[in-house]
Amino acid sequence: MSEKTLTRMDLSEAVFREVGLSRNESSDLVETVLQHMSDALVNGEQVKISSFGTFSVRDKNERVGRNPKTGEEAPIPPRRVLTFRPSHLMKDRVASGKKS
Repeated sequence: MSEKTLTRMDLSEAVFREVGLSRNESSDLVETVLQHMSDALVNGEQVKISSFGTFSVRDKNERVGRNPKTGEEAPIPPRRVLTFRPSHLMKDRVASGKKS
């Protein structure tokens, strides 16, 4: 498996090469899209990208957990967590290892 990480800069560079916008415009476009996505998630909305997957925020209730070393019980406070559910197309594509 590759240990490469796709970064914002990589996305901006891909937009620059494939769409033909300037590097600054490409960077601004990527930042704007990511900002819209994160604003929607903060507001509790789902972000659904066709053929890719769905990002959503889930509220988790307070519960009792255990310290694995001592076995001592400790309360885990309520919190919001970000979840991602890949589409069936994305699952199949990842499983097959085929690039587009």
